[in-house]
Amino acid sequence: MTTLLEMRKITKTFPGVKALSDVDLKVEEGEIHALVGENGAGKSTLMKVLSGVYPHGSYEGEIYYAGELATFSGIADSEKKGVIIIHQELALVPQDPAIFAASARENIRFGRLDASDAEIEAAARAANAHEFITALPEGYDTYVGERGVMLSGGQKQRIAIARAILRDAAVLLLDEATSALDAESERAVQQAVDAMARTRTTIIVAHRLATVKKADRIVVMDQGRIVAQGTHDSLVAENGLYARLARLQFTDGEAA
Repeated sequence: MTTLLEMRKITKTFPGVKALSDVDLKVEEGEIHALVGENGAGKSTLMKVLSGVYPHGSYEGEIYYAGELATFSGIADSEKKGVIIIHQELALVPQDPAIFAASARENIRFGRLDASDAEIEAAARAANAHEFITALPEGYDTYVGERGVMLSGGQKQRIAIARAILRDAAVLLLDEATSALDAESERAVQQAVDAMARTRTTIIVAHRLATVKKADRIVVMDQGRIVAQGTHDSLVAENGLYARLARLQFTDGEAA
């Protein structure tokens, strides 16, 4: 396998708290990696570092993409593959996606501004969003309101996934994309996520272990560090933190 994304010695400190401490992680091209752990373990902080929510220079360490240095002492190296170019390779679907005061069509088009209407519709179909969009009063041209007030949580997530599909980035970042949804919406969103992840390198942050059991690699975090990596079965067999989390979450005896 080819290492597409690599994080070396990533350390992020807030006043009085070290959220990440010397995190090393390699993500292989085409694989699904899942970040799991208890609240405060550092999962979302690591995702925010990777997606650029925390600016380069506010953390220590280096990020490499396809073997090229993305940061050097927190500053983009303009003669190599710089931070802006790296972020063009990423598509983020957060737990609370940004929905703009515009039409459903324009919200999806933010993924790629030169996209045609046909490409937008194809992305919406792939995201399980086409059916609910066409049922809106003006279909794709329906104004969804400030922060998407006209849409449910599941509909907002599917708009965000359609945007990510349209972006067609090499790396998909999913930060708790289904955690706040009802069961029906979660199924629709998860189906869209699964379809998209099959053709991309994917990093998922999840509390619900059922959504990541089939990941190629599960990365277990605790107190800002990576404490274990492996498949679901291998981590359960180790009887460590992941196995304890699995016992707490699975009540049907399937996993633990």
